Amino acid sequence: MLPRIALLAVFACALPLFERAASARSGCEADLNDDGTVGAADLVIVLGAWGGCQFQPCVGDLNGDLVVNAVDLFALLDAWDTPCGPPPWWTVIEQLPDPAVVTDAGLREDIIATGLPWRVRDNGTQIEMLLVPPGTFDMGCSPSTSNACQAEELPVHPVTLTRPFYLGRYEVTQSQWTAMMGSNPSFFANAADSPNRPVERVSGLMIESFLVFTGLRLPTEAEWEFAYRAGTTTAFHSMPDAPQGTNSPASLGSIAWFLGNNGPSGSPTFGTKAVGTRAANALGLHDMSGNVLERTSDWYSPTYYASSPSVDPTGPAKGTLKAVRGGIWFDGSNGLRASYRSGMSMSFIGSHVGVRVARSP
Repeated sequence: MLPRIALLAVFACALPLFERAASARSGCEADLNDDGTVGAADLVIVLGAWGGCQFQPCVGDLNGDLVVNAVDLFALLDAWDTPCGPPPWWTVIEQLPDPAVVTDAGLREDIIATGLPWRVRDNGTQIEMLLVPPGTFDMGCSPSTSNACQAEELPVHPVTLTRPFYLGRYEVTQSQWTAMMGSNPSFFANAADSPNRPVERVSGLMIESFLVFTGLRLPTEAEWEFAYRAGTTTAFHSMPDAPQGTNSPASLGSIAWFLGNNGPSGSPTFGTKAVGTRAANALGLHDMSGNVLERTSDWYSPTYYASSPSVDPTGPAKGTLKAVRGGIWFDGSNGLRASYRSGMSMSFIGSHVGVRVARSP
């Protein structure tokens, strides 16, 4: 037994730096052998490395005092049976939701109840993302005072999302896309603020390549609508003069870039605008209405709502078009409604089609 312990001590103190760093990155310092849990194997390493560290770094030295002793043993026992997952993909910006942004107390409670950070930055892309908590809502037809619903928005049906997810606070910008993909396909690429405008002229196939490269995903239609509504049941989500949402398009210019505040057609200012320059909804998400259409992960069917599952729906099993959501910088208020939906081919590109990304925790 003693020779084995001695051997483990040498092994523990001589492990390369990159292995020690991996354990630190995992957020589970006591998982010394990086097997995904804190247990007997880690205890053997600590006991085998007992005493002063002859080599650096020394894995058994959990508190960094260059000695493996009772302090390190107690730290390991305190973390016993802790599951140690992969390194987090995010950097936390704010742990708790800001009441000035998430003004609804119920939404704040739902976010906090997940135990996940509210506001994070994706490490790979530097895209800022906000947590959308699980919940139940009525999906479908929300007419405005100007526009009735279309048949594909019916029937209204209850939907429950059982898992929290992260959604981009803004549409993916031209600079973020270029940094990952090496080129900028956008039509509006030559203005001074173009880096902060949404990327457009991206086909579904181009977006799939972006997602594979970054590890991100698209939201489902249900996730998108739930996030857009952010607790409202009206045609349009909350805005400064209508904190509970509204069915009137009178103040849409405060939350969306669309035909009503982006003209006149053909003028130098007619086009997309920098993301985040309109007011956010009650979850802190900007430009869910207007600027560019946003692709979702669902195949599109105009009759899908008649048979859609009530829990975590993901769209039809197959199709020829993908569902798109949100409004357009050159269109009227109808497409800005929470329930408005349409389909688009995977190959289509246009200066009005962009992307907002999601990620599972």
